[in-house]
Amino acid sequence: MKRTIYAVLITTGTGLAALLGGWDAGLKTLTVCMILDYILGMTAAGFFKKSKKTKSGRLESRAGWKGLLRKGAELAVVIVGQQIDLLMGTTYVRDAVCIGFIVNESVSILENAGLIGVPIPGALKKAIELLASGKTAGDADTGEGGEIHGDLG
Repeated sequence: MKRTIYAVLITTGTGLAALLGGWDAGLKTLTVCMILDYILGMTAAGFFKKSKKTKSGRLESRAGWKGLLRKGAELAVVIVGQQIDLLMGTTYVRDAVCIGFIVNESVSILENAGLIGVPIPGALKKAIELLASGKTAGDADTGEGGEIHGDLG
């Protein structure tokens, strides 16, 4: 029975890694960022009661599941990027998708770290505020907003 379970887990993991385009530095980095973001988000909500995802700031299972579903959707987009690369005979679409999500997860990690009291350098705080506001660097002085779609957390 134990061998069957291992065989199923190994086969599933291998198949998923193949769909995602291989277990390379981009996917490893994205996975690490996703895990760290989730852990810090749970820490901010569970121990510090400072979650931005719930009205009370506390840990709620619904918010946690939504976060996991969003991360699953990110991986689905990576799979689509990989399939586009296969179709076109390139390697950069999936990499660009991974890099975009790594940046998004990194911003969320910094936000969560700030919520639990980790001092964030001023330049990074400004960059996070700029991204969260939907403005571009050129719009910061004029007050005109650019569009940023999706959730930064």
